Amino acid sequence: MKNLKLILIATLIVASFSANAQLTGRQIVEKAYNRPTGDDQTSNLTMTLTNKSGSQRVRKIKQFKKDFGEVEKKIMFFLSPADVKNTSFMNWSYDSDKSDDQWIYLPALKKTKRISSDSKSDYFMGSDFTYDDLGDRKLDDDTHKLLREDTINGNPCYVVESLSKDEDYMYSKTITWIRKDNFVGVKKEFYDEDGELLKILTIKKVEKISGFWIITHSEMKNVQKNHKTNMVLSNVQVNSGVSASKFTERMMMRGL
Repeated sequence: MKNLKLILIATLIVASFSANAQLTGRQIVEKAYNRPTGDDQTSNLTMTLTNKSGSQRVRKIKQFKKDFGEVEKKIMFFLSPADVKNTSFMNWSYDSDKSDDQWIYLPALKKTKRISSDSKSDYFMGSDFTYDDLGDRKLDDDTHKLLREDTINGNPCYVVESLSKDEDYMYSKTITWIRKDNFVGVKKEFYDEDGELLKILTIKKVEKISGFWIITHSEMKNVQKNHKTNMVLSNVQVNSGVSASKFTERMMMRGL
């Protein structure tokens, strides 16, 4: 009986490795997209912008996220410094082909502005993230190809190339390193419309919080401008019961 159990366990392990080996690029990206991160999440975000001369600007943000099933809503409130305080941003990502809805509230104008599709290539608040980067890319907006396997910080990864189906999209392609064990993307290269490397997203730290793998430190570097943005999360809380009423234009204007 003991030998039989060992054989069964060995068979399951081999089957598991075999199944992973046969994953297509699309299947790998789909698993990364569908990676569970909890029903809701709150955190403090420190955003540090560093220019080519090394000068830094630091911004403090409070952010909330909630999964409603067919739509995932995120909202962030800028707390400091004074020139961006009370600015807020909201993103709704749909579990369908519908494009993300995005809004920004600018306190100087005392009005909420909807981000148009033409503006999603603009950079968000002087960072190296575009409005599009802050949303969720649809799985079938690209064709995905498994290029090879690699290792980052001792973690085996799939390396997947994603080519945009839209010739007018701001990135001609991206290349993503996705960990085999938890399907967290730990590195991503963004190529401009001419096929030149534009930006590199590096995940500096991934933590298991309340049973979920959460990215708590990331860096986006624009290699063409030699400018980078560091994002560090702290006081992360998962499944704390974020109110659905948090994600409205009224709340954007009201603030925390």
